[in-house]
Amino acid sequence: MSIFNIIGMAGGLGLFLYGMTILSNGLEKASGGLMEKVLAKMSSNVFSGILFGALVTAAVQSSSATTVIVVGLVNAGLLKLKGAVGIIMGANIGTTMTTQILRLTNLEGETGGPFLLQLCKPSNFSAMLIVIGLIIIMLSKKNKNKNVGEIMMGVGILFTGMILMQEKIAPLAELPQFEEIFATLSNPILGVLVGTVFTAIIQSSAASIGILQALSTSGAITFASAFPIVMGTNIGTCATPLISSVGASKNAKRAAMIHFYFNLIGTIVFLIGVYAIQYTIGLPFWNSNFDTGSIANFHTIFNVTVTILFLPVYTVLEKLAVWTVREKKSAEDDETFTKEDLLDDRFLVTPNVAIAQASEAVVQMGHLAHKNFVSVTTLFDKYDLKVIDKIKEREELIDRLEDRVGQYLIKLNNCGLNEDESRMVTTLFHLISEYERIGDYTVNIYETAEILYEKEMSFSEQASRELKITCDAITEIISLAIAATQSNSMEILLEIEPLEEVVDRIVEELKSVHIDRAKNGLCNIEVGINFLDILTNVERISDHCSNIAIYLIANQKRFTGLKKHEYLDELHKNGPKSYEAKIAEYAEKYSLKRAEEC
Repeated sequence: MSIFNIIGMAGGLGLFLYGMTILSNGLEKASGGLMEKVLAKMSSNVFSGILFGALVTAAVQSSSATTVIVVGLVNAGLLKLKGAVGIIMGANIGTTMTTQILRLTNLEGETGGPFLLQLCKPSNFSAMLIVIGLIIIMLSKKNKNKNVGEIMMGVGILFTGMILMQEKIAPLAELPQFEEIFATLSNPILGVLVGTVFTAIIQSSAASIGILQALSTSGAITFASAFPIVMGTNIGTCATPLISSVGASKNAKRAAMIHFYFNLIGTIVFLIGVYAIQYTIGLPFWNSNFDTGSIANFHTIFNVTVTILFLPVYTVLEKLAVWTVREKKSAEDDETFTKEDLLDDRFLVTPNVAIAQASEAVVQMGHLAHKNFVSVTTLFDKYDLKVIDKIKEREELIDRLEDRVGQYLIKLNNCGLNEDESRMVTTLFHLISEYERIGDYTVNIYETAEILYEKEMSFSEQASRELKITCDAITEIISLAIAATQSNSMEILLEIEPLEEVVDRIVEELKSVHIDRAKNGLCNIEVGINFLDILTNVERISDHCSNIAIYLIANQKRFTGLKKHEYLDELHKNGPKSYEAKIAEYAEKYSLKRAEEC
């Protein structure tokens, strides 16, 4: 055993961990933000939670990553604590997929033989995956294809590191000290402690089991020594979620505790059961050598068995977590959920998830602005102080969200984003400004209503009907902007500009009509000025909705820049027939003749 063997082992370990990181990152990017949506929606019952928790974990190759996402979703109020139990149980099953894949290194055999057989050998197959993955990354322009190349390279590097470790570990079989070390680790307390500490350090139970599988090729590892180490890895993997829950809401801390209790109790039950059998009946394979396949199988059997044992009494885990993280008796209630809670820093480790959360926060800004506008339009008929208090409260939340989302996007921008993610972050920066301005112009309208109320002035019946039609159009265009932000639907996006054009025509016509009324003495000058102020503000709200549509169109079509005026000029001059048809449809829907007929 020379120094070069030790260096080679360290290099193999580095490649193994790096390959696992690349594979996990590639799979997360390929999911396109789907992980958190699936986990949040498919947790209605424990069975679907287990299934999708296992599938998502198998996809991202990390139970810790899945559990951290669960903690973040619970903290954001998107996932109930009860729904988190099944997902966490399923995550432990999904993480066994990695060890089952790594057992394929047993296929390494003698050189020679048919070409296809040699191609299937992990050393050859992994090298081909690395080459193909590298070619895809270098030649592809689309991020989806690059993600595929990244996944292939991750698998190839993972296997290369595993094989290198196995080769350098082989001389260990000749050292009596090596066998003595693992004989010592057969002590359950010491073995569990080593497995726990090592897994907590590298933050991956799958990686710890993989390293144990590599060591097993020396022939010195028996079931007696491997068993407590595997048990320890299940406790050690709880470290990452527990750390991530620090500073989170009460329920987020409870979600991390559910993961801890599930692994801790399962480990204790298995330890008691296995050692009880060994010291009474005896296990025939207790001192047998454990190879990569045996370790993978035992890891899977353990996690599946523990899940089955907890299935009938899974609510006990929730109760234990609630008992551990108790209610605070202060007046402060950390269960209060605000829109800002969506922006959890735990999501920054998976940028596509963080972008999805930031997008949802921007949508909430839109909903708040929309509610405020609808509330403001009621003030001209009935000036209600309770309504005004709600308007001010929402406006303060919009302003806070603009600041909070902006800071979150700055952090997100420093997370090594790909081209599409970077473009989306830029778009979201624009959108928070647009929605904030919509909120500001709505407040301007409220202030006009306040002036009218204090001076005991009101609009004529005709002006009120005209204002209602205009505000109905603005209510719809804000709704379209929100729906487009939420769905990124091109169909919805292309409806916004025709309605904005109709709003411009309505405002222009009403301004002209009111100026004529004022000139002819048919309208109080001061009331007329306030009416024109409202029209100016609603027109600007409409403009900002148009801006939102243009930013989203530019993002969807991957334009590096889309100049608004050039785009609108082209649309007005050479727009499709559907554009003109939509203008006609909205013009009919919000015709001012309706105000005259009422």
